[in-house]
Amino acid sequence: MSTGPGVDYSAWDHIDVSDDEDVTCPFVDTPSLFRMRHRLRLEKMADFQQRGEDLEKNFAECKSLLEKAHGRVKELEEVKKEGQEDELKKVQAEVRKLKKDEKTFQAMVEQYHREEKKLPWNVDTISKEGFSKSVLNTKLAETEEEKVEKNKAFVQKYTKEIKHFGMLRRWDDSQKYLSDQPHLVCEETANCLVVMCIDFEIDEVSGVAIVMRFILDLAQTLQVDPRGCFRQFFSKIKTADKPYQDAFNHELELLKERVRRCAQIRMEDAMKEVEREEKQKRLGPGGLDPLEVYESLPKVTTGTHTSVYLKCTLRKHERRQPFICYAAGFKDCTPLTHLSDTSI
Repeated sequence: MSTGPGVDYSAWDHIDVSDDEDVTCPFVDTPSLFRMRHRLRLEKMADFQQRGEDLEKNFAECKSLLEKAHGRVKELEEVKKEGQEDELKKVQAEVRKLKKDEKTFQAMVEQYHREEKKLPWNVDTISKEGFSKSVLNTKLAETEEEKVEKNKAFVQKYTKEIKHFGMLRRWDDSQKYLSDQPHLVCEETANCLVVMCIDFEIDEVSGVAIVMRFILDLAQTLQVDPRGCFRQFFSKIKTADKPYQDAFNHELELLKERVRRCAQIRMEDAMKEVEREEKQKRLGPGGLDPLEVYESLPKVTTGTHTSVYLKCTLRKHERRQPFICYAAGFKDCTPLTHLSDTSI
């Protein structure tokens, strides 16, 4: 077969491709038979390849010995000393034997290559690997500091857009806004919305935060970019069945509860910080709180309202515990004048 003077395809006219699955037997498990035939073929290929390697090795060794023998003969012929004729004849005989062995090995190697060309192709030899090299530019995992800086930079850049998105109530409005601002469909926006819920205690923003979280979860499930599947979420939530809607509402209520709890904890921490600052301002020269020291002083009788009795009581206590009183800033009862009117 020839299609033109420049291209000759006759070398591929009769291609015999060996297949391990050519023969089947109804009495033998077919997969086991295929595996056995494949294993036997691989063993035969390994033996044939080993025979070729041994021939090449012996042929190369014979050529090396022949070169050394030729060199020895040349040395003996140049010297021509008496008494070395026998050695020269011996080396020449060795050269003749090595030449004969070389021709034998060369014929065996050529015969091996002819047999190799006649071997049928199979699934392991029909093609060869051109190169084996893979270079993957894997992205390094971000550290916690890098994540914090990235989130901070994103929030500072898009705070206005995120707040506007958090105030939307209708599905269509949210979908349209994300279509115009697709860069907001990310983890940073979801985190910022949750922080807004906690800072301002706005339950309405919780719904938008859950929407963003559902979009991110859907993207992770489908293994796609979140910006490419938020429309799919809105289409699904608009026509959602009862189980999906119940799951959405359940997650929304859980988020609202977490927001209220976090807001309460933040409020308590703020109150504690205010109390700590006020206490720090009240500290006396010795580092004691005058209010705590005052409460530890002996209580004045309820019916007594005279400041004279209060001064006598405090001075009497000053004599018993002078260090505590002076450390709290008490001197002649002047620091507690304003407290005596409200506490007694």
